[in-house]
Amino acid sequence: MFHWLEKNPFLFTVMVFATIAFAGIITILPDFAKSSQPVVGTKPYTILQLAGRHVYIKDSCNACHSQLIRPFKSETDRYGKYSLSGEYAYDRPFLWGSKRTGPDLMRIGNYRTTDWHENHMFEPTSVVPGSIMPAYKHHFTNLADIDTAYAEAVTVRNIFKTPYDQEGMPQLGSLADSQATALEDAKIITAGMKNQAVKDAVANGQIPEIVALIAYLNSLK
Repeated sequence: MFHWLEKNPFLFTVMVFATIAFAGIITILPDFAKSSQPVVGTKPYTILQLAGRHVYIKDSCNACHSQLIRPFKSETDRYGKYSLSGEYAYDRPFLWGSKRTGPDLMRIGNYRTTDWHENHMFEPTSVVPGSIMPAYKHHFTNLADIDTAYAEAVTVRNIFKTPYDQEGMPQLGSLADSQATALEDAKIITAGMKNQAVKDAVANGQIPEIVALIAYLNSLK
């Protein structure tokens, strides 16, 4: 019946494309028609966590690690519950990633500790023998950019209505208030660390990148 279509490669290609495009639109249109609602318990990142997320992006951690657990038993057995769209409601940009040179980090906060991250970032092979991940010792001396993290939080609050300052959500206040809160959060992180230079820096009012990065990684649950 459709021999005439098979004899016309150009028309055949157009028809195949149109069919696939139509099917794709029908599949994804319902999700575009509704806004993604945050999963219960999902909160915007604190200023310290946001600063750590900036470190994560700056050093292209998402080039080797994904943050997207697919609904396959092989993945949920290894990484935990599969990802839900509402868990990314406050992520800008998304860090789903497309390659897993290293493991998925979507729920790493559930099974790795602060001291593990400290050792892993300073010398990966000390906790993962045979690891090909490079050491990130500069994170222990470079300082986190708290001011930029605060500026982003204010921006998404004002433009995207991210619910900062609402009951049960991270509070921003002034830049000075947020810097003080970030420093208090940093002291909680360093309580679980052994590097004395990092501890001393936080005690002196400075926040190394490693502290912010660990705060971010610990929030991934």
